[in-house]
Amino acid sequence: MAPKHVKASLAATPGAPLRGRIRAPGDKSISHRALIFGALASGVTEIEGLLEGADVLAMRAFGATVEQLGPNKLKGSRWRVTGAGGLSEPAQVIDCGNAGTGVRLIMGAAAGFDLAATFTGDASLRGRPMMRVLTPLAEMGARCLCRDGGRLPLTLQGGGLTAIRYKLPMPSAQVKSAVLLAGLRAKGVTEVIEPEPTRDHTERMLRAFGAEVQVEDRPSGRHIRLAGGQALIGAPIRVPGDPSSAAFPLVAALITPGSEVTVEGVLLNPLRTGLFETLREMGADLVIENARDEGGEPVGDITARHSALRGVEVPPERAPSMIDEYPILAVAAAFAEGRTAMRGLAEMRVKESDRLALMAAGLAACGVGVEEEPDALTVIGSVRGNHPVRGGAQVTTHGDHRIAMAHLVLGLAAEEAVSVDEPGMIATSFPGFEKLMRGLGASIG
Repeated sequence: MAPKHVKASLAATPGAPLRGRIRAPGDKSISHRALIFGALASGVTEIEGLLEGADVLAMRAFGATVEQLGPNKLKGSRWRVTGAGGLSEPAQVIDCGNAGTGVRLIMGAAAGFDLAATFTGDASLRGRPMMRVLTPLAEMGARCLCRDGGRLPLTLQGGGLTAIRYKLPMPSAQVKSAVLLAGLRAKGVTEVIEPEPTRDHTERMLRAFGAEVQVEDRPSGRHIRLAGGQALIGAPIRVPGDPSSAAFPLVAALITPGSEVTVEGVLLNPLRTGLFETLREMGADLVIENARDEGGEPVGDITARHSALRGVEVPPERAPSMIDEYPILAVAAAFAEGRTAMRGLAEMRVKESDRLALMAAGLAACGVGVEEEPDALTVIGSVRGNHPVRGGAQVTTHGDHRIAMAHLVLGLAAEEAVSVDEPGMIATSFPGFEKLMRGLGASIG
């Protein structure tokens, strides 16, 4: 959640090259799962590099003991979660703030227990669709009292679940994970079918906590099977750097002349690296070093150097591996020569905001040519030396942290400063963003 007493706006001004080595905040997706799995498990789970959020309080409300062992706002904190092998009924409403992943996964976990829980969030989260999760949970036997369209606030009654075979109607790791978490407590074998593979952190973490998960790729898609009744045992988790957060300083280096930036310990799960693949196709000088495995996930250090980028066609099937990175990709495309076409982006319209519309509007306000379609965005990049990016706009973010950071990065390499409103929400995914970027030489304030 955004901190109180924050600035009304934040501006990025073009200036010096960016240089230095940093570490991105802990991966948001893995942080959510580590807390939830720790609460579901028996015994102790120690988490290093956690990106703190509203789900810390949520897990406490469900009966887990959650303690901070050591604060570190930039790299994330060390936490200990002591679970009792299940969740208990919370005495208060669960406020998930701005965390769409958090609330959907927590609802899946809670559905397996005989309890009633009421969930809410901030204005953005209350406007986001929940039926995509509630529908399969209802098929398993959970009951829900909610507004039309399944919007928050809502009350979920869990317990007495039966396993289902569920084919995802759209690529969604959140829905898959919610069904699998509910399946832990369901009678029978739960099977989720993905027509297109999505991030597999839940499957990896289930195994780390002692569960058996079967994953098989077939012509019909990826089939994930999980038998109910399995107990989870606490395990140590090291949260790698979030590739979605690392993308901002890396793209800033690519588009700012004279820059060279290294982000250490970045998650390199192949289902999360679509942006890096796309940037390389655009001609980006991206080098990965010190590749290693940490806690069952591949990680590495990524160095980005200023590059002459060119426009590309981004295949729509790549969208699930980089859906959160399209705002910053659109900024890179603004500085590339030629057109960059991004398709298969309907999911962007139901994130913290309508990211597709906001990116199109923000880029246009900064003098960038854009073409917006229902599920696509085409950016007409600059021809270097002839049509540089003008900038000079105040961008409306609707409280969306990724929209804010993307346009601030644009301002670092544009002709004129770019400012954004509601910058306090940046802390949702990237606490310390402003300070970190200034440490690299960026003029942000």
